[in-house]
Amino acid sequence: MKRMLFAFAAVLAAVPALAQDNFPPAPPIADPKPFRLPATETYALPNGLQVTLIPYGIAPKAVVSLRVRAGAVDEGDAVWLSEVTGALMKEGAAGKTAADLAAAAAGMGGQLNVSAGMQSTTVGVNVLSEHAPAAIALVSDVAIRPTLPASELARVKANLGRQLSVALSQPGTLADVALGRAIYGANHPYGRIIPSAAQLQGYTIAQVRAFHAGQFGAKRAHLYVAGRFDAVAVKAAIDKAFAGWAAGPDPAVLQSPHQPGPRIVLVDRPAAPQATLRLSFDANRAGTEADIPQRVTNALLGGAFSSRITRNIREDKGYTYSPDSDVEFTPEQALWTFQADVTTEHTGDSLKEVFKEIRRMQTEPVPAEEAKGIRTYMAGLFAISNSTSGAVVGTLATRDLLGLPGDWTERYVPAVLAVTPEQMMASATASYPLGKLTLVVVGDLKTVVPQLKAQPELANVPMTTVTVP
Repeated sequence: MKRMLFAFAAVLAAVPALAQDNFPPAPPIADPKPFRLPATETYALPNGLQVTLIPYGIAPKAVVSLRVRAGAVDEGDAVWLSEVTGALMKEGAAGKTAADLAAAAAGMGGQLNVSAGMQSTTVGVNVLSEHAPAAIALVSDVAIRPTLPASELARVKANLGRQLSVALSQPGTLADVALGRAIYGANHPYGRIIPSAAQLQGYTIAQVRAFHAGQFGAKRAHLYVAGRFDAVAVKAAIDKAFAGWAAGPDPAVLQSPHQPGPRIVLVDRPAAPQATLRLSFDANRAGTEADIPQRVTNALLGGAFSSRITRNIREDKGYTYSPDSDVEFTPEQALWTFQADVTTEHTGDSLKEVFKEIRRMQTEPVPAEEAKGIRTYMAGLFAISNSTSGAVVGTLATRDLLGLPGDWTERYVPAVLAVTPEQMMASATASYPLGKLTLVVVGDLKTVVPQLKAQPELANVPMTTVTVP
């Protein structure tokens, strides 16, 4: 019996091998299809509030997200005042306590979120579909009628103070602060990234209330509702909740000229086992003719996990674990930055390889197969990254913040797939002029500086040592 079982098993094991020999070749993989949203509706209330309704997905859920153009760019020199304001907005609104707000959101199947960023403050909740009108009312209460209780200010500042302490212990924070000051200047909103501990603890409830009263208003706001919902009920709820909101000021218009390189900015961390790098160049604004080619070029150079820089200094050389590059867009400008934490003794070696990969992109056309691979990756990633209602809201909010056209999401994939190797080489040449670089290095300077000076691209670049904060 055993002999028969073994013989039968041997036959089964042989069958796949025999069958595979007769398999026809796999069909070619088609290009990704353009990403298409269902028909969305955008309109404005008389007070200036913009509304976008996005029927999306099949799950019985709805995302209600209000984006108000009141963030760090509006703080002046009161750095993190918008963070304090956002945190206090969750502590009560329209006669409800923080516990009441949390319970109301939980009763709808969601959780209330308030977050302050560089450009805006977001108030949002993800709820079961039938609760979308009630969620709109909750979001409006928090955004328009927050209590901003003085009794909670000390606790909020203490929580943010702990976050500040943790951030300042991270070399990445030191590098980002030094880069922001170098590119934009210490008195520009993008150069004022963190406050001092004393400054944070000194904020008063009067400052918080003045910031909310002066910076929040309907003309600065855009409400997004995405998912499955009753459009008639949602529109009625929006009118009821937001029609009486004061228009307030127009969004701030910021000028952000970049201070030109070349320059090297150093922050000393004696005996640090790693050096933290930031390498930056000016970039093209979102929506310009050069925008999509620069995105594809960046992905192949350093932005994707399979990028050339990653394969070089991570997979091949082992100098770093997670190098990355990206273009950061704001409404008025853009900046390309490469970042990595590399072993201290290989700081110079790492930069040598990064410069080599930049020059290779500038002088050698990308092979057709490699170019197709990165285009397909980016197109597919766009669809995957917009697979949920919340993600779609984020994409459209970014589109609207940057002033991109309404059909940008539909045009993105075809535009990515159309980028040629020649365009990538031209983009690399224009985007990464090594003679105009800004390089920030946070690390053990006695070990790092000689390595920097040994690189031909850096030998004559001015070096400045700074203290952060």
